Amino acid sequence: MKRFVVFFLLVIFSSSLAFAQAKDIVTEHYKVSGNCDKCKKRIENAAYIKGVKRADWDKNTGDLALTYRPSQTSAQAVLQHIAKAGHESATVKADEMAYKNLPHCCAYKQTGKH
Repeated sequence: MKRFVVFFLLVIFSSSLAFAQAKDIVTEHYKVSGNCDKCKKRIENAAYIKGVKRADWDKNTGDLALTYRPSQTSAQAVLQHIAKAGHESATVKADEMAYKNLPHCCAYKQTGKH
């Protein structure tokens, strides 16, 4: 009987911790400039810093769906990391040297896309 009570309390405690952690996760959307599948891979890879749970960039709309823990990082920190990879958003301009090193197909400033 003691084992059952201990097991029951452990299950309740574990589920309450999982619920508390889920409240700390937010999903936000940002426009990030890019053109192609190479851009998609680069943007999503750059977005994965500590605290980021998911990053999904749509090449047709330029929308980055970013799911992260605000207690561990900020959207601004993620966007700055993406800018260092050569892709800009409305709030953070791309690093010029990184942009110049992008493959020709990724030169979004020349195409005017996103």
